[in-house]
Amino acid sequence: MAPRLLLQSALESLLGTENVYFQPPANVQMKYPCIVYHRDSAEVRHADNDPYTYIKRYRLTVIDRDPDSPLPDRVAMLPLCVYDRFFTADNLNHDVFTLFF
Repeated sequence: MAPRLLLQSALESLLGTENVYFQPPANVQMKYPCIVYHRDSAEVRHADNDPYTYIKRYRLTVIDRDPDSPLPDRVAMLPLCVYDRFFTADNLNHDVFTLFF
């Protein structure tokens, strides 16, 4: 299975629903709480001028109506996950994370 599909499955399992969206187009009607994610960057490490590791970086946004949702805490416990910021928009709470997967 492709690594992104493994990530999709892991996020769905963590959320407990299928409300996990990868690069959703503007016309998708999302159901909350949800996780929205997209490719952000990648990191390549070199040794002797040759790449020896390549890991993709994703930007995850947990969106929930509940400001005290336990979901951001569960996402924060994922390996190689770093909390970035919080903001509100349209009466929804957004917790943003960076995840290497």
